[in-house]
Amino acid sequence: MFLLAEKHYTRETARFIMDMRKLFPKKQEPHSVQRGREEERGEREEKVQGQEEPGNRVNQPCTSFLGPSQQHPSKMAANSSSTGSKSSNSGGGKQSGPSAEQVVATFQRMRQEQRSMASKAAELEMDINEHSLVIDTLKEVDPSRKCFRLIGGVLVERTVKEVLPALENNKEQISKIIESINSQMQTKGRELTEYRERYNIRLVGEGEGEEKGQSAAPSRDSEGGGSKSGAGVLVS
Repeated sequence: MFLLAEKHYTRETARFIMDMRKLFPKKQEPHSVQRGREEERGEREEKVQGQEEPGNRVNQPCTSFLGPSQQHPSKMAANSSSTGSKSSNSGGGKQSGPSAEQVVATFQRMRQEQRSMASKAAELEMDINEHSLVIDTLKEVDPSRKCFRLIGGVLVERTVKEVLPALENNKEQISKIIESINSQMQTKGRELTEYRERYNIRLVGEGEGEEKGQSAAPSRDSEGGGSKSGAGVLVS
C-alpha cells in the first residue's frame, strides 16, 4: 500500500508540473542573451583549465634544474671534459711567453725611461753650472750690496749676504738630486741589459761589424755567429 501510494503521489506530482508548464510556458530569451551566457560559460571553462595546467606542470619532472649529483653520468663526463680542456688551454696560454711585439714595446718603454732620466740629469747639471757662476761672482762683491733674485717669476730685492747662502743651499740640493738620478739610471741600465740577454734583443746596425769579422773567420765560426745573430728580436 505504501509503495502504491508513493507511485500515485509521484504520478500526480508529475501531472501537476506538466499542467503548470502548459499554463505558464517558459519565455524564450533573445539570441544576444543566449550568446552572452554561452560566452560566459566558455570563459569559465577556460579559467578552470588554466588553473589545472600549472598543477600539471608542477607534477611533471624537472630536468633542467638538476644538480651535478643528479645529472646523467654521460652529461657529467662531457662537462668535466669541457672544463678540463678549458683549463688546459688557459694553462698553456699562461705558460707561453710574451710575443715579439710585447717584448719590443717593453724594451722601448724602458729605453724611453732611461732617456728621460738622462735629459733631466743634463738639465740639473746646467742649473748647477749657473749657480756656481753666480756664487763665484757674488763672493767678490760687498755683502751689503743690493741684488735682485727671481722667485716665482717675480724679481725680489735682496742683499748679497742674504742671497749667497740660499744659492749655496740650492746647489747642494740639486747635487743630491743628480746623484739619485744617476743611481736610478744605472739600475735601469742593468735592467735593460738583463732584458736584452733574456730575449736576445739586437739593435739595428749593432751586428754589422761582427758579421764583417765573422766573414773573414773560418767557416765554422761564421756559421756559429750567423746562427746567433739571426735569432732573437731586432729593434731599431
